[in-house]
Amino acid sequence: MILLTTLLPSTSLPSTLSIWEILSFDSFAHAFMFCVLCFLMIVGLTKQFTYPHLHHYAIRASLVISTSFGIAIELMQHFFIYGRQGDIVDIMANTIGCLLGIVLFKWIYIW
Repeated sequence: MILLTTLLPSTSLPSTLSIWEILSFDSFAHAFMFCVLCFLMIVGLTKQFTYPHLHHYAIRASLVISTSFGIAIELMQHFFIYGRQGDIVDIMANTIGCLLGIVLFKWIYIW
């Protein structure tokens, strides 16, 4: 779902919201989706016992995988999708979303 929504043509996305003068809707959506992705990935990796290394390093693995996925999406947008271009702001929003997912996981399950 994340891959499909981030590869939509830019004309199908809403423009900047008036409440968010600094952040666009696109950046907020990226951060939210990657927050959910990273959070759910950590939960899934901590509940599996087939691969003990992934179980032990679930937070690190989910951060690396989610961030790499975000970078790959931006590269696909830049090189393969007509009407879209990769953006460093989106990569930063993806990474911030991943970090928020880690904070959310720690807040719910650890603290």
